[in-house]
Amino acid sequence: MAKLVPVDPFDLIIFGGGGDLALRKLLPALLHRHCDDQVSADSRIIAVGRTPTTREEYLAAARESVEVGLKGDSLDLTSWASFAEKVHYVELDVTEPASWSRLNELLAGNEKKVRAAYLATSPSLFGSIAAGLRDNQLITEAMRIVLEKPIGSDLASAKAINTAVGECFVESQIFRIDHYLGKETVQNLLALRFGNSLFEPLWSRQVIDHVQITVAEELGVGNRIDFYEETGALRDMVQNHLMQLLCLVAMEAPSSLDGDAVRDEKLKVLRALKKLDTADVKTNTVRAQYRAGAINGKTVQGYEQELGAASRTETYVAIKAEINNWRWSGVPFYLRTGKRLAAKHSEILIQFRAVPHVIFDDVKFGIKPNTLSIQLQPNEGVKLSIMSKEPGPGPFDLRPVALDLSFEEAFGIGYRDSYERLLMEVIRGNQALFMRRDEVEMAWRWSESILAGWGDSNQKMDSYVAGSSGPATAEQLIGRDGRVWGGDE
Repeated sequence: MAKLVPVDPFDLIIFGGGGDLALRKLLPALLHRHCDDQVSADSRIIAVGRTPTTREEYLAAARESVEVGLKGDSLDLTSWASFAEKVHYVELDVTEPASWSRLNELLAGNEKKVRAAYLATSPSLFGSIAAGLRDNQLITEAMRIVLEKPIGSDLASAKAINTAVGECFVESQIFRIDHYLGKETVQNLLALRFGNSLFEPLWSRQVIDHVQITVAEELGVGNRIDFYEETGALRDMVQNHLMQLLCLVAMEAPSSLDGDAVRDEKLKVLRALKKLDTADVKTNTVRAQYRAGAINGKTVQGYEQELGAASRTETYVAIKAEINNWRWSGVPFYLRTGKRLAAKHSEILIQFRAVPHVIFDDVKFGIKPNTLSIQLQPNEGVKLSIMSKEPGPGPFDLRPVALDLSFEEAFGIGYRDSYERLLMEVIRGNQALFMRRDEVEMAWRWSESILAGWGDSNQKMDSYVAGSSGPATAEQLIGRDGRVWGGDE
């Protein structure tokens, strides 16, 4: 494991500190970094919320959430005690100017520290929080502001949020977070492509047949159903997570790992994405919603049953996308994501072209094209599938085998959560793993063409059984091109 480098002392202010994201993700991530000595003794974590709560009550709720996340493992009480000393709670209604006084008092005299504001709130409050920080003169030279997704519900709202925050902070201070960019495998995608002479010469339409990006979830929408009903799978997952993965697969080599150099190349991919008109949307997209079924042997309700009403909100999306540039012309990118599927599974699958001439008995051996699988969850790793001769003195037999790299096995450690990396990168001021304003807005522009096409064509909502691999129409989408989804053969 690489030696961990402590970050500079900081004050991290978590707006929405009593919410699910803060308690379930951010505080456990910070605790783990504290346990690995990355968080200095004079750093502070300041949770901000509207609920009247004492510090002791907040810490009790935080500890309970951390213990739930440990899934049966015991909490190191010594580590927790030293971590809890860093945690404070401030009651604050960000829309009430007089309510900011206690936060002002707590931060006074610490202007030299790195100061970061994490907005784990509704996006509708982003502008108010940014303005409150400005109006209370809390924006320091070493200040960062972190915007949690979703940044808007469409292009217009995304622009409005970016403008409101941009009136208070310069772009170099704004960190738009997408936790998929902190995943170890996503980081290794850059190493795989640009740190190895083996792959980069093969990374083009001359050698690659197609690319698949899958983000499948077992879980339904749970207590987010009101939010999800207004959002749907395309806004919730495709516009951000899947778009970012597509960009990292397809982008040209940046001149360096500098934040703007990486994001410049991602932006070029977004600009080259072919917009889908109404006819394209009808043939190249699938939208579906789960109905009642079973997950791991347990019966689960359909989406409309959970909602208690009829709905036109998609819980599954599949898209055939195209990138109009020299490297990728003619190479389809198949994207799919959904709730209540058979298993939690996220993967980038690169399928190479078939060999130009088969000298073996193709009927007998079933020669398969090589694939490179970059696995994001549940286990992170890289797997290269090749055809190999069966060992032994018998007949010449071939079968596919995998060169399999599990990060946990290879490096002796499992990476806990992507928020750990991203929070430390915020403190360091490294923007390479975060989205720039023009990226967000360009991704919305492309996604809106699909939303508009669905509306213009009144495209039907397909359905799929909870616990299945998705709707039959998704199989047809890729099957029309003579291809199959990876893992679904």
